[in-house]
Amino acid sequence: MLPNTGKLAGCTLFITGASRGIGKAIALKAAKDGANIVIAAKTAEPHPTLPGTIYTAAAEIEAAGGKALPCIVNVREEQQIINAVEKAVKTFGGIDILVNNASAISLTGTLETETKKVNLMMDVNVRGTYLTSKTCLPHLRKSRNPHILNLSPPMNMNPMWFKNHCAYTISKYGMSMCVLGMAEEFRGEVAVNALWPKTAIHTAAMDMLGGSGIEKQCRKTDILADAAYCILTKPKSFTGNFIIDEVLLREEGVKDFDVYAIAPGHPLMPDFFLDVEADMTAMEQERYDGAKTSTESASAKPLSPVAETFRVIQGAMSEEYVRTTQGVFQFELSGEEGGTWYIDLKTKGGSAGFGKPPVTADVVMSMSSADFVKMFTGKLKPTLAFMSGKLRIKGNMTLAIKLEKMLTQLNSKL
Repeated sequence: MLPNTGKLAGCTLFITGASRGIGKAIALKAAKDGANIVIAAKTAEPHPTLPGTIYTAAAEIEAAGGKALPCIVNVREEQQIINAVEKAVKTFGGIDILVNNASAISLTGTLETETKKVNLMMDVNVRGTYLTSKTCLPHLRKSRNPHILNLSPPMNMNPMWFKNHCAYTISKYGMSMCVLGMAEEFRGEVAVNALWPKTAIHTAAMDMLGGSGIEKQCRKTDILADAAYCILTKPKSFTGNFIIDEVLLREEGVKDFDVYAIAPGHPLMPDFFLDVEADMTAMEQERYDGAKTSTESASAKPLSPVAETFRVIQGAMSEEYVRTTQGVFQFELSGEEGGTWYIDLKTKGGSAGFGKPPVTADVVMSMSSADFVKMFTGKLKPTLAFMSGKLRIKGNMTLAIKLEKMLTQLNSKL
């Protein structure tokens, strides 16, 4: 862990989406220095499934040693941003740091993404970041060491990162383009940088996307808080950078990254938009799974073919799986043993096999037959396959997550 230096004492940070997750972690790190935190988030009343409100976050920030100003802000509403900025300046005398953390996500293909979801992502991620930056900039320019930090990725033009969730990618790259433009526009006056995680970070959003057990493949929000702290304590000449958390922390002398892991030693899932990392982590995952099955011969027995996998799935069918899943899955496989296969976990006792399902599929998954076998034998995590572009999903994402839970139970039989 990166120690606090006290450099942010008395500084005022305006953080969007700071009621939980990464935003709150950055706030708490700065609060330990005695910073003032403006919690600009929309959760004033407790959410039915997500933890934390602007008021519970404020209590934690005060307990950590900072001063908190909770403000109800939906970054889609310009007037709410303006009101919160005015209140912050009136309360603390100015703004030194802006962290654009608020973000919306929908990992859906072009035809599956409803217009309201497109609008949400563009409004929150791009427009919200732009307007909050615009509103804070006149005050930031008066600060001795002003910073804008966007939680957005380096722009990777590999089509793989667009094909499965085009709207989301455009919206996140929009945040990154704000960094490119504003860093140059305000060079010498305000530092503008982007921060992105090397691996998946465990937040409430990740729980919803990845389902049960996903946390073992994630790091804690602390790693981003430490990296953000490191950036925000640098001089304003440090600008226009697209920073990966682990890379920066290694440069700062951090050697023990197990402290950031939810499950130390477990393979970590790469985050979006980082090609090489995805491939390396996939290899790491296979090495880890290989180590777990070291009782097998050194040469390792060949992977079961697709047909054998479906035979085992059919044999493992139970009314319990059908009752708890209530979904029909169609697999469009390429390569050897390619074609259409299905798992019906909706009709009576369930069924699985070659061809189209007996009823319309709720989820259609496309991937290579080799990766399919790896996925069903536990050597390739579905979430990792999806994020690295090996698996394409159309349809009900919630059901896709349910299938991953079932796979965890099936792996011992396969």
